[in-house]
Amino acid sequence: MLIVQKFGGSSVANADKIQKAAQRIVDTYKNGHKVIVVLSAQGDTTDDLIAKAKEINPEPSKRELDMLMATGEQQSCALMAMAIHRLGFPAISLNAVQVGISAFPQYGNARISRMKCDRIYSELERNSIVIVTGFQGINQYGDISTLGRGGSDTTAVAIAAEMQADLCEIYTDVDGVYTADPRMVKNAKKLKEISYDEMLELASLGAVVLHNRSVELAKKYNVRLVVRSSITDAEGTVVKEESQMESTYISGIALDRETAQITLIGMKDDPGMAFKIFSFMAKNKISVDIIIQSIGRQSVKDISFTVSTENLADTINLLEKNKDFIGYSHIMHDANQAKLSVVGAGMATNPGVAAAMFEALSDANISINMISTSEIKISVLIDERDAEQAVRYVHNRFFEQGVEF
Repeated sequence: MLIVQKFGGSSVANADKIQKAAQRIVDTYKNGHKVIVVLSAQGDTTDDLIAKAKEINPEPSKRELDMLMATGEQQSCALMAMAIHRLGFPAISLNAVQVGISAFPQYGNARISRMKCDRIYSELERNSIVIVTGFQGINQYGDISTLGRGGSDTTAVAIAAEMQADLCEIYTDVDGVYTADPRMVKNAKKLKEISYDEMLELASLGAVVLHNRSVELAKKYNVRLVVRSSITDAEGTVVKEESQMESTYISGIALDRETAQITLIGMKDDPGMAFKIFSFMAKNKISVDIIIQSIGRQSVKDISFTVSTENLADTINLLEKNKDFIGYSHIMHDANQAKLSVVGAGMATNPGVAAAMFEALSDANISINMISTSEIKISVLIDERDAEQAVRYVHNRFFEQGVEF
């Protein structure tokens, strides 16, 4: 079998953890499998590198920031190769240039455009364990472009898809996908399996177990994906096309604290106003999530929407520069927001899910600022200070009390 194993930053945070991960990799290799390993930077290395950059320049160039941040994964890979060598097995570390991972020219959040895995094939033929830097690609200018936070997951799944691997294992500090963050909800339940669509929603809505783009790729190329613990040998969670959920229509609850609300007050009540706003967002690669438009009154209306807190300053700057063209009176924004979501394929035919969620928030005396729904998720925007209490109340409502339809 060809197996791709990805280890996150917490799984290689120090020398002891690298040695333990190396032993796990070697054990897989000794069982007769060909092994490709994808690594993140150690522990808080990426955050530390960003902090160092801002000591030098509070607003560093995105190109230079990518150049700097990519060194974290290279350190991890070189150290892992050394650890495997010490155990007496062949291994080689490779970066994005050597592997041939091409990315689109968008610094800080690039997407993989194509892959040439000739070097990986040749090293596997030499019976080497191949260790690849996650999180990075090379754009058309020959520059390093990073894939966004959590992008090593995407690297691993992309390699698994390109190499037609038999299995892609994502090793992390939790032993699978849970109904809620187990660090926040003590009685959160581990799922044996979850569908690609449900996992994609959870990842997109704030669950940090998997990078959302990695799930998109896994679904597109039908990559066999398992989330497992790097600490124990416990069975993980299988991410697959369809899953059989037991006794509930909800697969999980996600919380995204990195959400900001923007409201444009006093816009002209003319056709095409929403297009003006959101075409600006799209052209500047700013993703917008929940949107609410008020009913027109006295020829004006308000529009509220959410963006990630990372994009808040850029969005405000963009809207203020185009104030006269868009035609609004003034702008309001609030970065102290959180998005709480329940996800489950079973809710599409069960409208009682929304009522149960709102009831739980009412019991917790938590106000809802915005609401968004789809066939498999319901999201609400709430004050950030209420976030953890909201997660516990909603989780209790669905997974402890149960919901009758």
